[in-house]
Amino acid sequence: MNIIEALQDQNLFGRLFKTPETWAAWHVYLKALFALPIDDPKERSLLKKATGLSKPPQKPAKESFVIAGRRSGKSFISAIIAVFLAAFKDWKKFLSPGERGYVFIVANDKAQARIIKNYVSGIFNSSPILQGMVENDLRESIELKNGITITIKTASYRTLRGYTVVAAILEELAFWRSEESANPDREILAAIRPALATVSESLLIGISTPYNRSGVLYEQYKKHFGKATGPLIWKAPTRVMNPTIDEEKINEAIAEDPLAARAEWLADFREDIDSFVSLELVESAVVPLRLELPYQSQNYYLAFMDPSGGRQDSFTLAIAHQEKDDLIVLDVVRERKPPFNPEGVVKEYCELLKAYRVSGVYCDRYAGEWVRAAFTKNGIEVVWSEKSASELYLEFLPLLSSKKVELLDNKHLITQLASLERRTRSGGKDLVTHPPGGHDDIVNAVAGVSVYASNNSQRMPDVAFI
Repeated sequence: MNIIEALQDQNLFGRLFKTPETWAAWHVYLKALFALPIDDPKERSLLKKATGLSKPPQKPAKESFVIAGRRSGKSFISAIIAVFLAAFKDWKKFLSPGERGYVFIVANDKAQARIIKNYVSGIFNSSPILQGMVENDLRESIELKNGITITIKTASYRTLRGYTVVAAILEELAFWRSEESANPDREILAAIRPALATVSESLLIGISTPYNRSGVLYEQYKKHFGKATGPLIWKAPTRVMNPTIDEEKINEAIAEDPLAARAEWLADFREDIDSFVSLELVESAVVPLRLELPYQSQNYYLAFMDPSGGRQDSFTLAIAHQEKDDLIVLDVVRERKPPFNPEGVVKEYCELLKAYRVSGVYCDRYAGEWVRAAFTKNGIEVVWSEKSASELYLEFLPLLSSKKVELLDNKHLITQLASLERRTRSGGKDLVTHPPGGHDDIVNAVAGVSVYASNNSQRMPDVAFI
């Protein structure tokens, strides 16, 4: 039984599709993915538009990347593919006696993972036949009686090693974010491809709404779209994949924010967002194994902090000094992740500042007045920065590019700095900020202290040291 037959069988997947015609475009994709006949002229026309291929694939894909608009049914189709591969394909010839094979669905975060898991469980529970295949339905996985397990993973390369993987589906690949890495998509692919390589009929699918013109999804599209060899690339807007979406709603979104809406609904990669700085440039400024530098009496130290109330963002502090050759040396980076007691962190940071003979600290200007009051109470003056985080990043970049800054070997700092994005704005300076779902608490403090330390005339107001 092939996947299209399973979709049409009312005893299997058929009952899940109350209006099958609205899923017609996904049927064409699945036919192309598994090299099933595509004879209908309309289907061939869609194949040409979505893949750039003039002829249907002649053999099943080993890898495929789907770029589809928001609300196009991506997650549900991912679950359908996972269930089909786990339940209806015979993997025994690739497994040793007693060995389990795994179908991975990798999601960006726990919330997305729960959505996918609910879809998978719902599919099995919808049919007595499918339900009879289940041995155990666990919180993050479903074990089948045939020795295959469908497991939901979050996007971390550390959790993917050591398995025999027969298939992997990478959900919302363009939006993966991790504090472990500036390039989680590449690292996860590097971790999972060797596991897939041991199974000759394995399948890898990356499926996502597009974002900017970088990362694995864009690179695969740029390299393989319209080519008969290599991964199967499918790119289609929301209305093609899900015609039930209100077209007027999409048009309104495009009128309000054309670039963002074209990415979300028309599946176009954004042209207004670029990476701010390369990982290679960041790493070139890092002194390996230098985690922190002790106080030296001959140095004049400056500090910058990005405060937080303790619920969502980290509370960060950076201390640096300038050498005689105008080199900015980062001495200290501290981060306190939520939840935490703000008063406790303030006291801790004040003691650290005094240890470096720092009597005042520059602070992100969006911090509340409680910050100034709390630090003043502990003998440290707070001076609001006149520069926004974006302005600090733009002034920090020349220091980085000209090798005028030495950074500590701090993984979160490296990841946050390499993840910053530059957004083009008409009629003004570009905006530099963290990506959706990302953070820049550490790099804000580091960029801030570096920029202020680079100005020889910039010294803290005289404040009595307590």
